[in-house]
Parts: sequence; C-alpha cells; structure tokens
Amino acid sequence: MWKISGILLLLQLLQGALTLDNGLARTPPMGWMSWQRFRCITDCKSYPDECISESLFRRHADLLADEGYAEAGYEYVIIDDCWLEKNRDTKTNKLVADLKRFPSGLNALADHIHDRGLKFGLYQDFGTHTCAGYPGVINHMELDAQTFADWQVDYVKLDGCYANISDMAVGYPEFGRLLNHTGRPMVYSCSWPAYQEPNGEMPDYESLKQHCNLWRNWDDIDDSLESLLQITDYFAKNQDRIQPHGGPGHWNDPDMLLLGNYGLSYDQSKLQMAIWAIMAAPLIMSNDLASVRPEIKDILQNRHVIAVNQDPLGIQGRRLLVKNNIEVWRRPITPEAPSGEYSYALAFVSRRTDGAPYSISFTLKELYLNNLKGYGVQDLYKNNLDMGVFGLESQFKTRVIPNGVTFFKFTAL
Repeated sequence: MWKISGILLLLQLLQGALTLDNGLARTPPMGWMSWQRFRCITDCKSYPDECISESLFRRHADLLADEGYAEAGYEYVIIDDCWLEKNRDTKTNKLVADLKRFPSGLNALADHIHDRGLKFGLYQDFGTHTCAGYPGVINHMELDAQTFADWQVDYVKLDGCYANISDMAVGYPEFGRLLNHTGRPMVYSCSWPAYQEPNGEMPDYESLKQHCNLWRNWDDIDDSLESLLQITDYFAKNQDRIQPHGGPGHWNDPDMLLLGNYGLSYDQSKLQMAIWAIMAAPLIMSNDLASVRPEIKDILQNRHVIAVNQDPLGIQGRRLLVKNNIEVWRRPITPEAPSGEYSYALAFVSRRTDGAPYSISFTLKELYLNNLKGYGVQDLYKNNLDMGVFGLESQFKTRVIPNGVTFFKFTAL
C-alpha cells in the first residue's frame, strides 16, 4: 500500500524537525463536528437540513456564533466524513469537495466560518479510503497537506480505515510533519491508538505526544448511556498508562459529546459533561444545534464546568475510587494554595439503579484532600453555589440520583 522505508530514513535524519510543536491546543479543543448526529447523510433532496453539505456547516457556524456557544469557548466547525467526490481530480490528483453538496467550494465555506470568528476543521483518512469509501491521503500526503492549507483549514482529523496498522506509527507523524511544513497552524487529531490497541498493538504514547495534538484512544461513541459508560470504564481501567500523557498541546480524546441528541437524559447529559471536564477531554459537540433544548444548552454552556475542562494546569483527572457504586472522579485544578496544594474538581457519579437518590458521605481524607487550611466548596451545577468551608476533619455529603452526577469545586484555602 505504501512504501515506508523512505519515511523511516527521513525520520532518522530529521528527528527534531518531525515533532509537531505547533503551539496549538494548549487547552482541550472545543467545537462542533458533524459525525455523531449527521453521520453520512448525503441525500439532500430527502433530508435538506441534515445532509452533509455547505448549508449544514454554514448554518452551524451561525448557530455557534449567535447562540452563545462561541462566547463560551466552542470555536471549531469540523466537517467529518462524506464531504468528498468519490474520485480525485484527474489532472491535479487533488481532493475535490462534492460538487453538488459543496457548490461554492471549501474556500468559500472557510471564509464564512472565519468571518463568524470561528475556525474550520476537516476530516480525512490515513488509508486508501475514508471509512465511508471516499479517497484517503495515502500516496498523496504532501499534496493533501498543502491542499488543506490552501483551503484555510485550522483543524485536521485523520482517521485510520483502509490502512495498514503497522504503518501508522510512522505514517501519522509524517502527515503531521507535512501539515507543519505548509506553514499554516493546524490542530492535528490522530486516530492510530483506536486502531492499534484492539488489534493487540500498544500505542506509543510518547510518540503521540510529540506528533499529535489529540488522539482517539478507543471505540467510537454512540448515542446511548451504555456506550458512554463503556468509554468511561475503559479510561478508568487503563488510566495508569493513559492519564500521564494528556496535557497542554496533547490530549487523550474519548470522542464527541452526545448532549442534545436522542440517547441521554438531562441528568445523563450532566454526567458526560462532568466526566469529560474531569478527563480534560476535547469538548466537541455533535448535535443539531437548532434543536438543542434550553436545559441541555445550559449544560453545554455552563461556564463553571467549562473552566474545569479548560483549566490551565492541563492535568487530566482520574477515577479516584468507587464506594457503594458511587464513582468519585477527581482532577487537580487552579488555584493552588500557598502550601502548594492544588484545588480540585470532584464528580460523584452514580452507577446505581435502585430508583432513589443515594446519600453518601466521605471524609476529606478519603478524597485525598490534604490542604491544612481546608477547602471552600462550590456546586458547579447549581450556578457555583457556595457550600461552605470544609476542614480536614469534615464529612462531605452528597446525594446522587441513579445514573446521575453531582459536581463540585474544592478550592484550596
């Protein structure tokens, strides 16, 4: 499929120049992407408001800008799969956006997105074809990287269908180098761990940190609580090897936010938002923004929760413990106390199904909170409600509904 020996030699000769080092994604990227909600709908006659088309992305750029999402931090408008013609241009070999669904071309769409103060993201695939069967980048990587720059792309998601898994650890870094070589800053989202690990090949996270701004670790998320919890369980069970590699400029990615779609209740939506904030996950919505209910919009735009996700320390949180089927997820955040102790965000996630809110208490010692002067506590889902000051001998009590969450900030005093 691809001659890799020349690339290996290039890697050996240009080790330093091949690192991404683009200065981007110092906090987890935030934005909107088409895949989860709109998948590969290409029948614009039957589904004019849902098909993958320039109209869909113009409309969502407008909604991000006009409905408060951009002000809250959501800045990327990302086209996922199914935007291409089935064949490259016969004369230039360049990729071609579908001529019927994107009649104005991607430069015009990028201009519209940029004019709204937003940034433009685009999907491609490392293999011969994208997952939906459109042309991939193999054998045209330099040309495609330059084409993305010419189209004023700000964010590239590179999938891994129809590719040799054994080539990914070299090929993905090479494409990142080519993106950098264009001179246009582009956030680079990689997918190679999500293909390697299910096939028994452990990802090289040190290489990922050098060459990608974010990377998909595991399965695609689907629109259900079951899928959401499978992903959170994967990250919790593997956190010892995964968590240390997330940080400014290089993030673990558990996939898109489901909020505003069909599969999650109001309280389950709060659960995903809280855990994604704790895990320093990219906050990439995939929904129909025109149909998001006001109470879900409030979750998506909760500035206190977003501040946890975007905390400048950039330390990914972990599942700290499980007690009586209540999970405690904890993340170190600012501000730090003069003693050097961090403040923390803590999410209490119920995996119970017994039909009533469950009251549970923890000592601060159980929660590994050791600041001698204690902590001021705010409820992040109740408009930062002040819960008072808790000392080291205090008991902290919360009441969590089945499949729900409570979420607090413990500010070190």
